[in-house]
Amino acid sequence: MSDRIAIDDAAARRLLRMVHDAAIAASQPAAIMHRHVPPPPAGRCVVIGAGKAAAAMASALDAALLAQWGARVPVSGVVATRYGHAAGLPPPARIAVVEAGHPVPDQHSLLAAQQIVAALHGLTPQDLVIALISGGGSACMEWPVAGMDLDALQALTRAMLESGASIAEINTVRRHLSRVKGGRLAALAAPAPVLTLLISDVPGDDPAAIASGPTLADATRAADALAIIARQRLPVPAAALAALRAAPPLPPTRGEHRIIASPRQALTAAADCARQAGLTPLILGDALEGEARELGRAMAGIARSAQTWGDPLRAPGVILSGGETTVTLAGGAYGRGGRNCEFALALAIALDGAPGIWALVADSDGIDGSDDAAGAFVAPDTQARAGAAGASAAQALAGHDSYSFFAAIDDLLITGPSHTNVNDIRAVLVA
Repeated sequence: MSDRIAIDDAAARRLLRMVHDAAIAASQPAAIMHRHVPPPPAGRCVVIGAGKAAAAMASALDAALLAQWGARVPVSGVVATRYGHAAGLPPPARIAVVEAGHPVPDQHSLLAAQQIVAALHGLTPQDLVIALISGGGSACMEWPVAGMDLDALQALTRAMLESGASIAEINTVRRHLSRVKGGRLAALAAPAPVLTLLISDVPGDDPAAIASGPTLADATRAADALAIIARQRLPVPAAALAALRAAPPLPPTRGEHRIIASPRQALTAAADCARQAGLTPLILGDALEGEARELGRAMAGIARSAQTWGDPLRAPGVILSGGETTVTLAGGAYGRGGRNCEFALALAIALDGAPGIWALVADSDGIDGSDDAAGAFVAPDTQARAGAAGASAAQALAGHDSYSFFAAIDDLLITGPSHTNVNDIRAVLVA
């Protein structure tokens, strides 16, 4: 069947978008939340949460609770999400939604954390707390330890994002400098039981790593955070360092947790869609990490091998991968573009116009970094069209200006917030 597929540029872009959209659809809270409603408590239910998918999760949960519990259980609560990520959703009738900053926390991030902590006051063993956690919660809900004000928190966040540190290292520092991460929200909810529902955006799906684990502690220690701060030369105030040195261990993990959507599930849905379209799918993995430009070059080599030798898959096929790459900024002036656009640009340069290979590289939440694009398309004529438009791929990569490069040839993928967050979705089509 696949041998009869005719793939031109329009067909390739259509197939890639179908595969991408299948991954997003499979990860929507509205499609999966009803499967995870617990038995009703004897008392009340308090819903808290944070992350880019928090508003969608709250909307879906509120509807599911009403459908399965009726109105006999009092439900209230508050969740925090990134600005714009509640737009287009049915607002939850009983759960407040606060929009706040991301990737750098702002005043609304502090207010959201304080409102969530206040919602946990006065609970009993008969009550139930449901925590809705997704990637991005580290920024849009935050309350730093004593000795660290908002300005210092913002400076630290920017420094970490530009350092090239891994997401695990960044979250370790965040976790130990916060009053609401590392299981601390679950400790504040005691004696009420806590059910944490998670949408994973982290390699390996470690539940305690998602949004720095506000209801789930991990095994890291304050000493680990101090070592990362020293190694990366991060700007942490002396008072916060003193508090970190004297900090007690993270509270023990309490309650139940369930991952309701993950990168692997999204890639599996993408592979199923590709197979139905007559393409051979290959999932390289859902936890690929490293410098975006280096992984982009490596992916070009894999695609060329597939096209030339039929290894690691036979064409026509689609190579799928997920994970979270990094972009290290060496200082000085740089342009616009997140890790997915940078990956796509490095991929285009390495392919160097190779015929019959297209790609779509995007962040599943719909926002790549801090711009309005989810990611970008790559085609055999990417560099030729860019040259005609006066854009240089090499200069754009050197200046971390991948957004401007793809904007010049109208190859940005702009979807708006997707209402989920299962990390990056990369699809390379080999015809």
